[in-house]
Amino acid sequence: MVRAKSAVARHKRVKKLLKRARGFRGARSKTFRSAKSTLLRAGNYAYAHRRTKRRDLRKLWIMRINGAVRAEGMNYSTFMHGLKQAGIELDRKVLADLAAREPETFAGIVAQVKNAAVAA
Repeated sequence: MVRAKSAVARHKRVKKLLKRARGFRGARSKTFRSAKSTLLRAGNYAYAHRRTKRRDLRKLWIMRINGAVRAEGMNYSTFMHGLKQAGIELDRKVLADLAAREPETFAGIVAQVKNAAVAA
């Protein structure tokens, strides 16, 4: 029976892993063992920080909305409650973008929210 060797498959696997480890410093990009453990750790950080990134962006959007709303004489919580009462279904990302890039449009939304709060 012919002896099975893993040379081609192993070489392919090592090349694939070392290609992903490009840019790492020192032996981490050159030796298989160091690169493998570093990539495992990097994957764990990437997984965890994808969630952290979403959390940070949401905090940023809330801060931007709060600053723009306070300039119009309201606070964040009453503004968000008023949005629901007025039937305006814009998410925080869009509201923050409007507040930063188009203050006139955002001021119009705040005026609608104030009218809805008075009517309710």
